[in-house]
Amino acid sequence: MTRERRAEVRYYFDAEVLGLAKIVVQVRPDCTYPGDPGGILHKRRRPACPITTPTTLDTDWIPAVAAQGWLTVTRDANIQGHRAEIEAVRESGPKMVVLAGKDATGTWAQLGLLLHHWRRIELALDELGPFIYSATPTSFRSVPLT
Repeated sequence: MTRERRAEVRYYFDAEVLGLAKIVVQVRPDCTYPGDPGGILHKRRRPACPITTPTTLDTDWIPAVAAQGWLTVTRDANIQGHRAEIEAVRESGPKMVVLAGKDATGTWAQLGLLLHHWRRIELALDELGPFIYSATPTSFRSVPLT
């Protein structure tokens, strides 16, 4: 008889990268996404995601994910131009990595960016929020929150 343990979720993939999220949870038990029913991987049971639907508003899921201490992976073609989103990050204190630019379009390209920057993303998990890092094929840089 095999015993399963509870997986510790550490990464949240938002609705902007849902296709990517559904691939990643097949190989990592510490990741979740909106509407994730949970599952078992490597004898670890991942609980259902408390964000129950991909249509959950940013103003609702960002504080909820930040309160869990999870690092969010999302996509945004031009994060610096979205001041309201940056303000929401400043207020609720999440940790975010944005797969940015035209190279973040489509699941395959997003998977490539994620794998290219995974070590940096893991290191960022231990940092205190709030922060946003922008990940492109050639850079992993901090986005000013001011």
